[in-house]
Amino acid sequence: MAEQTLNPGAILSLSAGYWRSCAVHAAVMLDVFGPLAQGGLSAKELADRLSCDAGALGRLCTALAALKLLDRRGETFSLNEISRTFLLKDAPRSIVHILRHHRHLAPTWTRLDTAVRAGRPPRSSGAWEGEEREDFLMGMFNLAMGIAPRLAAELPLSGRKRLLDLGGGPGTYAIHFCLARPRLSAVIFDLPTTEPVAQKTVARFGVADRVGFAPGDYLEDPLPRGFDAVWLSQILHGEGEADCRRILAKAAGALNPGGLLFVHEFFLDDSLDGPEFPALFSLNMLLVTEQGRSYAEGEMRAMLAEAGLIDIRRLPFRGPNDSGILCGVKG
Repeated sequence: MAEQTLNPGAILSLSAGYWRSCAVHAAVMLDVFGPLAQGGLSAKELADRLSCDAGALGRLCTALAALKLLDRRGETFSLNEISRTFLLKDAPRSIVHILRHHRHLAPTWTRLDTAVRAGRPPRSSGAWEGEEREDFLMGMFNLAMGIAPRLAAELPLSGRKRLLDLGGGPGTYAIHFCLARPRLSAVIFDLPTTEPVAQKTVARFGVADRVGFAPGDYLEDPLPRGFDAVWLSQILHGEGEADCRRILAKAAGALNPGGLLFVHEFFLDDSLDGPEFPALFSLNMLLVTEQGRSYAEGEMRAMLAEAGLIDIRRLPFRGPNDSGILCGVKG
C-alpha cells in the first residue's frame, strides 16, 4: 500500500468520534437550541438564558457551528434547517429525547472493555427510572415518529381489522397504522408502567376509541388473542435466543389463521460483517441487557419458521439505521 494512503487518520477520527457526540449531548442536555427558536443570540445572551459560563458556552456553540448544527454570523449563533427540524424539543420531527437517551448510555459505553471481558453488562439491566426512563420512552417515540407515518402506507395491512402492538411502548406504530386505516383497531401490550405514556400519546392523536392498552409482561403473561396482525418493533434485540423463540411463539398464538406477524429489527447480514449500525447496536445490548443482541436475518427467519409462520419474506422497507422488516403468515 502506498505510504500516502497508509495513515492513521481514519482510525484517529474513529477514536475521537466521542468528542462530537459529547458536544451534541451537552447541547441537548443544556437545551442550547431552545432559546434560539425565536432568533439568533450571542454566546453571552444565550449564556444568560441558560445560566452557563459565557466563554465555555461560546466554545460549545463554535463546535456546534463547525458540526453544521448551528449557523454563525459574527458573534451571533442561530438555528439552521437541520437544528430547527430535529433539535427543538417540540418540533414534529424532534430527536431530542433519543439524543438524551444516548447521553444516559455514554458512561456505560466507557466500560465496554469490562463488559467484553466479563461477558455481561457493567450495570444492572432495567435500571432506568425517572428522567432516564422518560427519555428512553420518548426517544422511542421520536424514532418511530420518523418512520411510522411512511410505513403505515406501505405495510400490507389491507383487510386487517385487529392489530396487536407487542411491546409497543407509547404506541406510535399502532396509532399511525390506525390513522392510515379507519377500519383498523389496535391493542398496545406493554408493562403497566408504560400505560400512562401510551394513553397520553393515543389521546394526543385522537384515536382513543380504536387504540387500547393491555398491561403485562410479554415473557411471563398470556397475550390477548384474535388478531389479524401482530407488530413487534425493536423488542427482540433485548432478549436472548431462547426468549426470542418464546415471544415469537406467543405472538403467533395471538394470531388468527392467515394473520400476519411483522418483526422490525436491526438485522445483521448473514455474513455477519455488517451493516455497521446493527453490529454496533449489538454491543449496546451487551452493555445494557443480560442476553440481548442483534440477530442475523437468517437467524430470525429460522425462528419465525419454528413458530409456525410460513411465506416468510423481507419487506422492501429500510429504516434510517438499517432496520428492516420480516413478515410471516400464520398457517
